[in-house]
Amino acid sequence: MVTDEGLVIAERRFRSRLIVGTGKYRSFPEMARAHAASGAELVTVAVRRVNLTDRSKESLLDYIDREKYFILPNTAGCYTAEEAMRTARLAREAGLSNWVKLEVIGDEKTLFPDTAQLVEATRLLVKEGFVVLPYTNDDLVVARKLIAAGAAAVMPLGAPIGSGMGIQNQANIRILREMITEVPLIVDAGVGTASDAVLAMELGCDGVLMNTAIAEAQDPVLMAEAMKAAIEAGRKAYLAGRIAKKLYASASSPLEGVIR
Repeated sequence: MVTDEGLVIAERRFRSRLIVGTGKYRSFPEMARAHAASGAELVTVAVRRVNLTDRSKESLLDYIDREKYFILPNTAGCYTAEEAMRTARLAREAGLSNWVKLEVIGDEKTLFPDTAQLVEATRLLVKEGFVVLPYTNDDLVVARKLIAAGAAAVMPLGAPIGSGMGIQNQANIRILREMITEVPLIVDAGVGTASDAVLAMELGCDGVLMNTAIAEAQDPVLMAEAMKAAIEAGRKAYLAGRIAKKLYASASSPLEGVIR
């Protein structure tokens, strides 16, 4: 029987393959309850949306138990490599982490990444000792460049950020899964509901990062529970190995040996 030892990134092991965010919740207490229900251990925090200087004011960081969750700062809202790198350094100096979910946005409407600047920022941040997890498109060539630059994972979008459309190009994700074995493959962006998370895992992804699908659900805590179950079910199905698809029927009870 195949066993699952969890998600390993940069030699750090996480039991859960679900990564969750901190934005768009109706309240910080609701966010904390959803995090607990998700079973996630890795939580992304947008550095530019957190007050890192005045700790006397309420912050979402007050609702994240550092004993239970590993914080993954992200550079959301950055449109240049220089801006993203400056944000990553700020997070490290503030004591959040030397890990970074690296975003370098290239288009304001679609929030698609600027892959050229993303690769350059990855290369430079890795040289500075960061563990870099870049948000990218589902392009194999770009993924290989990111790995060559030292990325600790490759995180292709399933669909535009916050769109909830699910994985729009299954073929590209399958190609990435087949061709990338050096680092984890984590779907980042586009998940809308549990079936989207199941599909990502059944395609062989090592994990799924999501925020809006949980935070903006009518019941975020219940959706977090659903996503936890979806990730686990999809991973088990992938490890189990699905049956081949056939055009015609195949009897569940074969007729060979049946006495007529």
